[in-house]
Amino acid sequence: MRYVIIGGAGFLGLELVRQLKEKNASMVVLDIVKPSVDVDFEYCDITKPLEFKFLKDDVVVHLAANQYHHKVPRKNRREFFENVNVNGTKNILDKMLLDGAKNMVFFSTDMVYGKPQELPVKITHQLAPFGFYGQSKALAEEICRDFRAKGFNITIFRPRMIIGKGRLGILEKLFKLMDFNLPVPTIGSGNNCYQMVAVADCASATILAVEKGCPNKEFNLGSKNPPKVKDLLKDVARRAGSKSLIIPTWGKAVKLTLALLGKIGLEIMYKEQYMIADENYLIDISQTEKELGWHPKFNDTDMLLDAYQMYKQANK
Repeated sequence: MRYVIIGGAGFLGLELVRQLKEKNASMVVLDIVKPSVDVDFEYCDITKPLEFKFLKDDVVVHLAANQYHHKVPRKNRREFFENVNVNGTKNILDKMLLDGAKNMVFFSTDMVYGKPQELPVKITHQLAPFGFYGQSKALAEEICRDFRAKGFNITIFRPRMIIGKGRLGILEKLFKLMDFNLPVPTIGSGNNCYQMVAVADCASATILAVEKGCPNKEFNLGSKNPPKVKDLLKDVARRAGSKSLIIPTWGKAVKLTLALLGKIGLEIMYKEQYMIADENYLIDISQTEKELGWHPKFNDTDMLLDAYQMYKQANK
């Protein structure tokens, strides 16, 4: 068996490669950029018909996506996300079908759920994404389910915000405030819980899914027992040696301000990020634990503190 990691030069891909190297697993990385680690690599642009030759016993781990940590254009955003996330997924599966490879692990997103209608959010929750990224991932999931009907085994993961070495994203703005001991405003009261998941835990879930034969199911990925946002930020600031105060705000006013800034091209956060930032948002990981034997090893406080330390090292 060989792992074919599409998007393996990215954030999650590099962590998966690291864990697979520890297991001496056979693998090849397909991407538009060469990975920063020593691994078999082939250039691949999934927005075009694939030329790569899949083997029948290959397991494809599809991580390639346009996301919000990329430079998102102000215009034609739907096309920006769908070109890679939807059309690219279809191109991969079409070539796998042609070559006789039928096992995949696909990383979607919790953003396919939209605003939580129940807590914790179960895997059966309605799919009602309200942004182009979530919508593109929901469409990609539909394509995966179509190929399941053609005999494919496709595990779909829906992770919360993935944290870990290699990506700061919106956290960089938060850490700059802490670095200068400036007040850190929450969106809303901060009494809500906002769950995350460690990149290492996502990689381990991938390996477990492959070991289980890529079950034809959807699985949530998130931390266990996340604290309230205000308590999380207070703890991180304290442990980072910052004197920043955590300041609650009127959530509706903040979100309106962020929306207005976005309209004039000064986006601090994207709609899919801030619209649920003051909501209790917990996804149910019990099915993942029960069926895959997966249990998250990292808690939210340690994840944020590790990310802060990474930020400090990068800004010495």
